[in-house]
Parts: sequence; structure tokens; C-alpha cells
Amino acid sequence: MNLDKWIKQNTFHHSDFEDLNALVEEKNKKGLTISLCIPTLNEEKTIGKEIIIFRSELMARHKLIDEIAIIDSGSSDRTREIAESFGAEVYLAEDILPDLEPKRGKGENLWKAIYQLTGDIIVYIDADIKNIHPRFVYGLVAPLVFKDEIKYVKAFYDRPLAFSEGIRPSGGGRVTEILVRPLFSLFFPELSGVIQPLSGEYAVRREVLEAIPFPIGYGVETSHLIDVYSKWGLSAFAQTDLDQRVHRNQDTRDLGKMSFGILQAFLKRLIQLKLVSDLPEMNNVLRQFVARDRDFEAVEHEIVEFERPPMIDLPEYRERRESLKKAAKKK
Repeated sequence: MNLDKWIKQNTFHHSDFEDLNALVEEKNKKGLTISLCIPTLNEEKTIGKEIIIFRSELMARHKLIDEIAIIDSGSSDRTREIAESFGAEVYLAEDILPDLEPKRGKGENLWKAIYQLTGDIIVYIDADIKNIHPRFVYGLVAPLVFKDEIKYVKAFYDRPLAFSEGIRPSGGGRVTEILVRPLFSLFFPELSGVIQPLSGEYAVRREVLEAIPFPIGYGVETSHLIDVYSKWGLSAFAQTDLDQRVHRNQDTRDLGKMSFGILQAFLKRLIQLKLVSDLPEMNNVLRQFVARDRDFEAVEHEIVEFERPPMIDLPEYRERRESLKKAAKKK
């Protein structure tokens, strides 16, 4: 598909789907189920509001979502307690597929959600959004409900930074604009049409999620785009403008660690797709510096982008899906 044509046809605004009654009707007509996953780690300040809004508007008032689940990395605050008190299903990531060695990382939570949750469509929403609104869910799932050919929908939005007069900023965050967009423009130019490739909000069909590997760390979003593009092409994607997202910003050193992980995952895919060859063995230690008066102290971070295999490769997952299908037929 031509990139300009794709941008025109597959870029939406959440207001395109404000008629939630029509959306729910189409969902029921197609017999779809939708699961909402919120991955968490110490999000007690925002998780309660998210659950209240999604449960009241998208489960009680409009029956769009069939389940809301928290997949937690081991929060030390009251995240799990608050989430459970407001009616979400709460799981510790390490308790899902317990025979596997536990790993820490957002990608791990997203991957294990595929096993634990039951929906035909899974929508992932970050837990730190301060201006949460139902559009963060319905704006992403609607293209999947209405258009069978779409498989993966990404969010994009403005962030409350500096505005130029008369111009609305429409780019991604700092890592997107400095690292990911240049890499996509070099190696996967069609993916440069994705406005915010690193956004943490997206909705995906189960058959796609279960067929792709998951880096457990920073590289998960970038890898998803490359893997889905390689298997299904640009036409499988859509993106929805959610207007604005207010959240906490990370400092530059944290963004450096993120970039280091993304680069590992990206280079691995270049090798797998035979776009490059003869790369040297990659170092997994990132060195950063902290200034103390006139001295500069080196701080080293070992960052390894371990990847989980496609979920469909796990016998436990195939057995669970088969048992769920049998249980559904008995109802």
C-alpha cells in the first residue's frame, strides 16, 4: 500500500468513533470479545481513576470491554490493593506461567497478558495517564471492530510541551524523533508513517499477538511494528489521534537506557531479516556519567533485551485456549 494512501485511509481521530452504541452493536454482531490490560509497577496515584472510568463508561454504561486486568511487576506501593478494590482483576506477572523463569519488564507483562486474558482483541493502556478518558480505549479498538483487515492500532497524541503559534505538534517523544524515526526512515520507510511508534497504548487482534515474539524490555513496541509489518504489511496497521496525553516525563539518562534496549532489538531484527550482515557481537553494558563537582563517575547498566517466544509456541497456551473454547461451547 502506498504510504500517503495509508496515512489518509488508516489514520483516525477518536471522535470518528464517539457513537459507542454503534460500536458495541458492531462488536456484538461480529461476536468479538475485548480485554483491557494495564501493566503496572508502582502506579497507586493514577490506577484507581483509570479503573473507575473504564469500568463505569465501558463496562457498565456501554458494554464494550469484557474484562479489565492489571498485570503487575511486583509493586511495592498500594497499586494492586487499589486496583482490586475498584473491581479490576489483578495478577502478578511472576504467577502467570510460573514454570518459566520470571523476568522483569513491561514487555513481560504484555506477553503474559496474552496467556491470562481471554479477549479476541487485547488493548494495552499505560497506568500513568493523568488525563485518562474512555477515548483511550474506544479510539483504539474501534478500527479493529469496524475494519476486519486492520490488525494493529497504535495511539498518537500531543504532549503538553511548548507549542508554536498556529502549529500543533504531531511528533513522538524524544526517543522517537531522535532514534526510532531515523532508523525507520533508513530501513523501513513505510513505518515512518506511524506518528508515535513508541506509544504505550495500542489494540491488537489475538492472532497477531500470539504469533510474534516479545522483548521483555524497552524494545517491545519497536519490535512489534517491525514484526507485524514483516508478516502482514503496512495495511495491517492503523493509528488513532487521542488528542492529548498527560503523564510523567523521564529524564535524559532513563531515555538513554531506553534507546540502548531499543537499538538491541532493532539490530537483531535487521539481522533476522537479512537487511545487514557481519555485525560484531553486541555489548550489553551501557556506560553513563554522573558529575560530582569536578569528578565524573561512570555508572554502568547491563541491559539485555531478552525475548519471549511467540505465545502460540507454548504448549501451555495452546492447551489453555483449547479448554476455553470447550468451556464456551458448553455455555
